[in-house]
Amino acid sequence: MSLKVYNTLSRTKEEFVPIHPPRVGMYVCGPTVYGHAHLGHAKSYVSFDVILRWLRHSGYDVSYIQNITDVGHLTEDTEGMADEGEDKIVREARRRRLHPMAVTEMYARSYFDDMDALNILRPDISPRATGHITEQIELVTKMLESGHAYEVNGSVYFDVHSFKGYGKLSGRSVDEMEAGARVEVSQEKRHPSDFAVWKKAEAGHIMQWPSPWGPGYPGWHLECSVMSTKYCGGPLDIHGGGIENQFPHHECEIAQWEAVHGGTFAKYWLHNNMVTIHGGQKMGKSLNNYVSLKELFSGQIDDPQRKANVSLSKPYDPMVVRQLLLVSHYRSPIDLSDEALQAAESGYHKLRDAVAAVRGAMGSARPGEADAGVAEKAKDIEARFAEAMNDDFNTAIAMATMFDLVKVANAAVESGATQGALSLIDETFRVLGGDVLGIVTDRMTEAADGGETLDGVMRLVIELRADARRNKDFAAADRIRDGLTDAGIVLEDRPDGTVWKRS
Repeated sequence: MSLKVYNTLSRTKEEFVPIHPPRVGMYVCGPTVYGHAHLGHAKSYVSFDVILRWLRHSGYDVSYIQNITDVGHLTEDTEGMADEGEDKIVREARRRRLHPMAVTEMYARSYFDDMDALNILRPDISPRATGHITEQIELVTKMLESGHAYEVNGSVYFDVHSFKGYGKLSGRSVDEMEAGARVEVSQEKRHPSDFAVWKKAEAGHIMQWPSPWGPGYPGWHLECSVMSTKYCGGPLDIHGGGIENQFPHHECEIAQWEAVHGGTFAKYWLHNNMVTIHGGQKMGKSLNNYVSLKELFSGQIDDPQRKANVSLSKPYDPMVVRQLLLVSHYRSPIDLSDEALQAAESGYHKLRDAVAAVRGAMGSARPGEADAGVAEKAKDIEARFAEAMNDDFNTAIAMATMFDLVKVANAAVESGATQGALSLIDETFRVLGGDVLGIVTDRMTEAADGGETLDGVMRLVIELRADARRNKDFAAADRIRDGLTDAGIVLEDRPDGTVWKRS
């Protein structure tokens, strides 16, 4: 089955055919680093991490670019007015009494720490907006020269009426956008839907650069049009991001690039859905009902209002959070609750324990190839897994096949399967669960190493119990058995000897 992806631009599932196979250029909008990453960030970046992993697993040579927005993202971003208001980074810098670049460095490091904890692969390049001011000024100059932008009092605006394709990604017409505008429009604009590509810096504004139009800074939308094509080339194969960026951000990216260069900016547009709370309410910083990843990992929410909105009963392992996100499709919303996290934790522990049990049993398993039954089950799981991932990266079904593999693994360990069978199961866990889903990690190997140590201890305990029985000290033998039962370990006396397992 060939890979099918849902393209927001065409609103249909399409066969994935790269522009220059096997090379794939994929750009995903990164975070604006004025605060700690939250679960909404995790939803997006886990989703695109799995997309990246599956593309590479499928043989594509993917260049993955994800930017860091460290300037130009303003506070007002409703109905296309993302060029009004105050820079979020400057606002946070004032609150903390720090230089804005100190704020962006602090939160960029925090972001990467959280992504590492979630086992998200680092992008090939993480360009920053402030490092590409020259290229952004160059694109603005070309917009002016081509008649798609105009300058007023040191600010430059894109004229949306000059570009016929504006609205094709979001499905909105310019007339609808202007009629629906809910905030006061700058008097400098010719049309309410025009957006800033360069903003004049007022006196005292720290983050500013010299330009042909005077001191200023780039509009939020500008950086992605510039950096994506600088590092991937144009057009892009895949442009991704959260559904909340579909309009205005991605719509404006298309307009800027295509107005100057012509052709198609990106062939496939992929958007992940959002995280909700309380049965569908949007989660966001502006609503003060979000939870940061660090709060999820620690189980502590300091803000009293947010603590009332988001109840956490305990800390959650980062891989439990990844598990929660993988059991839903990337285009589906996911509702956050403590109950949902506990369910994800239960599922993750089942997976972890099965992997650890297989790896712990491999050292003492009897030699031999994998039997036909295990090989057939593994092949079936691989086929269903591939079918799910080729159907627009359906991790919900792919994760279900992982739990089918858990059943195969537990049965193999309990029946004393051969080394070949256990190796095949382990390899399937490693490739599907590890290389693709990123949920099977070396931490599970560490658990298995602990299992090997426990296995050695248990062999000694079983020998001591056998000695007690040979010496007719049945009371001691029973104490050993009962004590192990209380500790969650069951002994089974079989014709070929005594074996142990976790209850």
